[in-house]
Amino acid sequence: MPTISRVPGWRRYYALALITFILTLATADRATLSVAGPDLSREIGMSPVKMGWLFSAFAWAYVLGQVPAGWIADRISAKTAMMAGLVLWSCVTFFMGAAAHTAAPFISLMILRFMLGLFESPVGPASGRVIANWFPSRERGTAGSIFNSAQYLSLFLFTPLMAWINYKFGWEHIFTVMGGVGLMAAVLWWRTFHTPVDHPKLSAAELDYIEEGGALVGRRPAGGERNKVRFSEIMGLFKSRMLVGIFIAQYCINGLTWFFVSWFPTYLVTDRGFSILNAGFAASLPAMFGCIGAYSSGFFSDTIFRRTGSLSLGRKIPITIGLLLSTSIILCNYVDSENVVIALMCVALFGKGFGSLGWAIIADTAPVRTIGITGGVFNSLGNIAGIVTPIVIGHLVASKGNFEWALVYVGLHGLVAIASYWIIVGPLRRLPD
Repeated sequence: MPTISRVPGWRRYYALALITFILTLATADRATLSVAGPDLSREIGMSPVKMGWLFSAFAWAYVLGQVPAGWIADRISAKTAMMAGLVLWSCVTFFMGAAAHTAAPFISLMILRFMLGLFESPVGPASGRVIANWFPSRERGTAGSIFNSAQYLSLFLFTPLMAWINYKFGWEHIFTVMGGVGLMAAVLWWRTFHTPVDHPKLSAAELDYIEEGGALVGRRPAGGERNKVRFSEIMGLFKSRMLVGIFIAQYCINGLTWFFVSWFPTYLVTDRGFSILNAGFAASLPAMFGCIGAYSSGFFSDTIFRRTGSLSLGRKIPITIGLLLSTSIILCNYVDSENVVIALMCVALFGKGFGSLGWAIIADTAPVRTIGITGGVFNSLGNIAGIVTPIVIGHLVASKGNFEWALVYVGLHGLVAIASYWIIVGPLRRLPD
């Protein structure tokens, strides 16, 4: 039998690299507006309140699409669901570059942002199934944290690139370039991704290793029957106090995420006096620390799990440490130095990355038959924060004239998430079908 010290094969890491790259691209596409926003809003005359609604339009559709996307990922395949979404959202991103030239630019952007959210909705549920199929239980914390790091990797890699494109060629070309990259990524995904049981080059040793460790490997039901999930099974997820607590915590964690994905560059420009080019490069530094936090969290979590045998301690201890650090965003209100502000944002985003183990926890706890749908519900409820947070921040900024109360509002989300994991969730365990 394979042992941890001699792990056979590497194909599962390639599958992980693919879904991480696609989430990196998806996060960059939803963040295009945050970089283009200052110049775009001046060109078509948008207030902070309108910008808040425009940021949230993505999340309305993203939330509505999660459960159907999870059902599709369970019903057909993660590969097909991801491919369809990637092609469609890349086309939408491309067309957003022409929105200002329509008769009603704001309405056009609202519609396109809504469509972007709808077509990106398969990413989370499909990736959750990929992790469950390819990784044994003792490696899922690391796999989940590497996958989750994509949102920070995206801001680190693409925010400076988009800021440079904006500075050199204009905000419209941010969308056309990112849309083109997405279409090329779709070709790579379709040609190179496989489930373990269908992979033409997967070794028998690696397949045995991951299956014996608890990976689902993508085997079809006996007789070739499709996986049919009843509505009562979906509603049954809400009877689990553990899952309800996980969903609440994910909402709070995503509230932190959406500040950085939507309003952070604008905060640097309007409250701290950065140029949009400098803001793009300054915003990438906290993102790098968020990426480091996300990577290190999984190793830390899996180490605790292996040494204690407790899944709950292995997941909850990093979450607590990380989300406590994330509240340092509030301290930005009490400093004047731009360098100190960026340093505090680095600490906050490192902590947020270190505390984001939600996808690993879903892979650990969701009923086997409904991992895709459970991931869809988890991502849907979590991304309600993408509806609420940009709008609330827009109103706070418009009423106060600065971001002071907006940072307090965002920072307190970390404390609520910690309370949810320790008070509501209880012991982590796999739910039966």
